[in-house]
Amino acid sequence: MAQFGFENDIHSILKLDMPITNAPMARWQRKASSSNSSALNGLSPGKSANVSLSSSKTPSKTPGKNKKQTPSKMGGDRFIPTRNSKQMDVASFLLSKENEPVDANNTAGTSESQKAWSMSLNGYNIDDAKILHLGGKPLNAPEGYQNNLKVLYSQGATPASVKKTRYISSTPDKILDAPDLRNDFYLNLIDWSSRNVLAVALHNSVYLLDASQGDITLLMRLESEDIYICSLSWTKEGTYLAIGTSDCKIQLWDVYNQKRLRSLASHTSRVASLSWNDHVLTRYFFFFFFFFSSFMIIDKLAISIVCWTHVSFPSGSRSGHIHHHDVRVADHHIFTLTGHSQEVCGLKWSPDGRYLASGGNDNLVYVWPRMQEGTNTNSVQCWSDHQGAVKALAWCPWQPNILASGGGTSDRHIRIWNVNSGSCISSLDTQSQISSLLFSPNYKELVSAHGYAHNNVVIWKYPALTRVAELKGHEDRVLSLILSPDCSTIATVAGDETIRMWKSFEVDPVKKAKERLVKSTSSVIHQSIR
Repeated sequence: MAQFGFENDIHSILKLDMPITNAPMARWQRKASSSNSSALNGLSPGKSANVSLSSSKTPSKTPGKNKKQTPSKMGGDRFIPTRNSKQMDVASFLLSKENEPVDANNTAGTSESQKAWSMSLNGYNIDDAKILHLGGKPLNAPEGYQNNLKVLYSQGATPASVKKTRYISSTPDKILDAPDLRNDFYLNLIDWSSRNVLAVALHNSVYLLDASQGDITLLMRLESEDIYICSLSWTKEGTYLAIGTSDCKIQLWDVYNQKRLRSLASHTSRVASLSWNDHVLTRYFFFFFFFFSSFMIIDKLAISIVCWTHVSFPSGSRSGHIHHHDVRVADHHIFTLTGHSQEVCGLKWSPDGRYLASGGNDNLVYVWPRMQEGTNTNSVQCWSDHQGAVKALAWCPWQPNILASGGGTSDRHIRIWNVNSGSCISSLDTQSQISSLLFSPNYKELVSAHGYAHNNVVIWKYPALTRVAELKGHEDRVLSLILSPDCSTIATVAGDETIRMWKSFEVDPVKKAKERLVKSTSSVIHQSIR
């Protein structure tokens, strides 16, 4: 029995049902006692509502350490830096007032009297008071203070990783008047040679602008006012110019001697597009040579004479036919490409000379292989995705199998094609008629010229097709767009009879110097190998 009594005593001691008399006060009890004491002190005048509770807290100093600690304000809220007992009373009154029913018999005079009483007692209108009020300005950090956390977790890029963005001027570098320019969407009236000479067709005349010197020269003028010039195209060397006219003919001109070499007639309607093959070769022979054609003797005697090799170029007409010409022979028309049912307004050879792209008013885009006489004339690709005339065509210089095409007013889309697979890589709705396209190799961008309704020029990042810049200034639709030989400037011609030059692709001088160094080194190596 003694053992059972001992176990009962042990169980009674281990039970936690009974209150512990010597234990410290619970947290809720401390809060209740502190609130009661603050309320009692608030009733007596001259007493502060913020009562120190240091007696119920742990000592402020750790034994054995004499470090100075920052004093803390007791009785406040860490999220509300300035809240005293008066504000608490106002907040309590406003909260209780929201639950009270609205007195409909309250008159304007009573509200005015309440406002006056509130102003006299509180110093402000109680109706305009806020339940929570943030007051006071944060203190300025001491001089030389640095927040290590801000430095450690800052998301801002360091100066070394910041990319330099180039400045693209929104105003043209030069503006030239172009009177009597035909405002015809389907014509190609401007071309820039590799020798930095700009050719412009103004009605029945062709003018040459030396972009380096600024000199302007009249090359030729048609005899009849009823006949106008429809297209221009320089040879790769920049010495000869092909001119397509509305009387179904093509004239070949020696620009530097200002002589017409040949007049080619094979089309039955106006010649709106021309494109020389990039594989045109010229060779120089140091002996006496006679070069005859069916029309005239070009050179009788010369010490250094040009010999045409593989000189052929296509021409597109309103009939929808594309003719290939070989200017070495009297019978220059060697074969015809038939695919378009309406006017051919766009012709472009690929950078490697393997493919010829054609666009027409029938909304079709054809890709033709490079062909010799007697070979198959079937197209490689034919795309009908555009819903408007396709005049704008551009091959990517660094990706020879990529072709960009742009549609007219009914389409307004830029489409990027892979010639090898025949698929459309991407498409973009520009909300405006597209009259011309070109790729800028300096920054790997695509440039588009637009007619109705924006009449502007837009630079797109390739291949993302995100807008980089917009060039405005023309008052009518932009008809054509051409790139300078150094790929730094574009020239635009518009229906407002102006030519504007934009320096939008100038290369960074440091980058340019590096490229020159690489080129000079490679040329030295090449010369040593030869």
